[in-house]
Amino acid sequence: MNKTLDVVAACIAMLPVVMAGAAQPVPVEASPAASQQLTPAGAQASAAGPAGYFTGRVRVDPLSPANDTINVSSAYVTFEPGARSSWHTHPKGQFLVVTSGVGLTQEWGRPVEVIRPGDVVWCPPGIKHWHGAAANTAMTHLAITGTVDGKNVNWMEKVTDAQYDARHDVSSHD
Repeated sequence: MNKTLDVVAACIAMLPVVMAGAAQPVPVEASPAASQQLTPAGAQASAAGPAGYFTGRVRVDPLSPANDTINVSSAYVTFEPGARSSWHTHPKGQFLVVTSGVGLTQEWGRPVEVIRPGDVVWCPPGIKHWHGAAANTAMTHLAITGTVDGKNVNWMEKVTDAQYDARHDVSSHD
């Protein structure tokens, strides 16, 4: 019970920070034709991450495309051990929420960071980075990505083995 109260207290403590950057709400009248939409699990086909943009085995499970109301797309991305994205940027940024496994991420010019379930990574617009699984552990993250004119990523060169191998020693026991 104390842990739950600690989480609630932490969320309440963060409200002024979150709200300081938030725009004032604008009343919107719901259209009579507007309603919730449900996309059943499994209704969208999984796809292999294209070899031109990924090293190793990667699976992308699309969840939601950007639309006229919310300009973000979302997908689960699963990286098998050692798999990783190429270097890339996002025109409107991206949140990564690690859901399982142990992964790695790196911003250009900075050290590799280990990411684990529950970690949230914010990739600001235009920041060159990569992410993927640790060498011996698969990793899945939920990607929530901003979109500009239908584009949400700018792909660049592949992460070399030397860049990937410059990571920290990672084990599932850390």
